[in-house]
Amino acid sequence: MPDLLVCHLGRVPYEEGLELQERLRSRVQEGGPEVLLLLEHDPVYTLGRRSEEGDLPLGEEWCRAQGIDVVKTRRGGKLTYHGPGQLVGYPIMRVGDVPAFVAAMERSIVEALGEAGVAARPRSHEGREWTGVWVEDRKIASIVIHVSRGVSAHGFAVNVDNDLAPFTWVVACGLPSVAMTSVAQEGSPEGLACFRKRMAYRFAQTFGRRQRLISPERLEIAGRPEPVGTLDL
Repeated sequence: MPDLLVCHLGRVPYEEGLELQERLRSRVQEGGPEVLLLLEHDPVYTLGRRSEEGDLPLGEEWCRAQGIDVVKTRRGGKLTYHGPGQLVGYPIMRVGDVPAFVAAMERSIVEALGEAGVAARPRSHEGREWTGVWVEDRKIASIVIHVSRGVSAHGFAVNVDNDLAPFTWVVACGLPSVAMTSVAQEGSPEGLACFRKRMAYRFAQTFGRRQRLISPERLEIAGRPEPVGTLDL
């Protein structure tokens, strides 16, 4: 079974996370080990390649005045929000079939949420605007990826106990009437630390990988690092 290096980075500025992903993706493209980064971001709206001007109806300056950065990215999809209390996962992995890769990511999130007491489902079969994971008609997780030379970057974001208000100030995910929800909003007592462990396990299992925990300090060391079994995910 192939290894998947799993690293908990804590809270990371969005653009710093982008730079790290690109460095790791280059390593995977050259044959290095696949990686799953788990982290939180400072408050930020990210714009994908299909974002439109109307997705930020109050304007960039207003958003920044609320303490929310605005960043344009190369990923697919439209606008989304990241902030503390939301679990972000960036799989840097080899991808052959993009739809199958996204569907597997959705399944792993659905299973992790189910174990946390939240019944959820995927809806990507209804169209690309519905990609992600939903609780009834409420969206709880977003998925957007960017594949270059057969290796993915970007990934998923699961609302755990983050503030949902910033989603109401924009057109999130290209869906003007979308209602966002979270693990906490759905009544589950599970916090981010517990859900992070659950998500890492389910992700690795779904993709047929053996999870190897690694510290941030060893993440970018050339070659294949030794596992760090005592790291608290």
